[in-house]
Amino acid sequence: MTDRTFRRRALAGGICLTLGCGVAAVAAAPSAHAAGTVTHYSGSLPDGATWIADVPSNWKGTLVLYSHGFGNLDAADAPNAAAQTALLDAGYALVGSSYSGSSLWALASAKNDQFAALAAIEKQIPKPTTILAFGTSMGGLISAQETQDANGRIEGTLTTCGLVGGGVNLNNYQLDGEYAISQLLAPSERIQLVNYVNSDQTTKAINQLSAAVSSAQSTAAGRARIALAAALLNTPDWLTGTAAPKAHDYLGQEQQEAAWLPQQLAFVIGARPSIEAAVGGNASWNVGVNYGKLISESAFYQQVSTLYRQAGLSLAKDTWNLTTHTNIKPDVAALRKLQATSTVNGHLQVPELDMHTISDQLSPIAYENWYRKQVDNAGDGALLRQSYVAAVGHCNFTSSELLAGLQSVQQRVKTGRWGNTSAASLNKAAAATGLGAGAFVDFAPPTFVNARKYWF
Repeated sequence: MTDRTFRRRALAGGICLTLGCGVAAVAAAPSAHAAGTVTHYSGSLPDGATWIADVPSNWKGTLVLYSHGFGNLDAADAPNAAAQTALLDAGYALVGSSYSGSSLWALASAKNDQFAALAAIEKQIPKPTTILAFGTSMGGLISAQETQDANGRIEGTLTTCGLVGGGVNLNNYQLDGEYAISQLLAPSERIQLVNYVNSDQTTKAINQLSAAVSSAQSTAAGRARIALAAALLNTPDWLTGTAAPKAHDYLGQEQQEAAWLPQQLAFVIGARPSIEAAVGGNASWNVGVNYGKLISESAFYQQVSTLYRQAGLSLAKDTWNLTTHTNIKPDVAALRKLQATSTVNGHLQVPELDMHTISDQLSPIAYENWYRKQVDNAGDGALLRQSYVAAVGHCNFTSSELLAGLQSVQQRVKTGRWGNTSAASLNKAAAATGLGAGAFVDFAPPTFVNARKYWF
């Protein structure tokens, strides 16, 4: 199960997440490159993680510490080949680690492995003038943790499609949507939602939940309940086509949500065992959740309530059904470990720019609203800027957009103040890269409603 890059404005290919220095790095023979030559370095860290780095002959002194997303434990120093080429051509040196351990949810080791990889390459090259962090998906959460614990090792950060809401919120919002499908669309099937021990269990749950969605789509009542479950799962209502459904086209929105849900369920349920393995148990819960209050605060409330009314159903009755039948509690030790390893506290030591597509089915756009509140509450709001791209899909950014974002952070580090990070300014910067136009838009993310207090 891997994060795959989505094509702009259309889903065209599946789902795209300090130790000592490593052993002596070995420099590979320089390779030909548009901007000259690139020298590749690699090495290993004491905990078993590996690292790689690429330094172009036109290096201008800035070193980028890249954190890759969920899906494998291979070392990477850029999100994809196109972005790597663009960054190297622009004169950036790149470094990144594989992370250590056996779980793909590698948050327990990732930050330390990243800083160790940074220390290792710094022994091999001249002293960088600037060090920036850059992360994708799960790696966006890792780079946010690096911002929180920079301690002089990095000077600025770009997070993209980041899971900045943290692992606890991630587990819980996914559980909310899966639970609603199970309880409202397949109440007699006793679908397992947590504590998976093998792939047979996850496959069975995926098939059961997907079948329930497919069957329900044929009736007005089923479509209303799908819309409720999709809202709880933070499923976007724009996933195909060049433009989002119109604001009051609630049925059109629901059709897009229903079409995507089986793939979304396959990814999130398929990934859950990695999180459970990493923390030693189930770290999510729905006991104590008031689903009526939750959906009333959702940005999807008008869509859901309208479809319920048109179907002749009572939304209050269904949310009461959900609220009164909750029975999933966390393994407290697992929850505490997930909280300790896979969240952020809102404190920023260095400036950070977040970048998010406005229709992201794996890292909810509402995460940015939640994260902004954490940073503001911690008193570090002046260090954070957020930007949004009018595109469909998880991590669906062009190389020009990524380069514009990184240059914005670099300028903030150089001058000590943020420049213009409006959509118009970032689009101008993207166009200036010569790699194509940007699709930045000014956008206000909705409230993330699935957050709940730790009370166990």
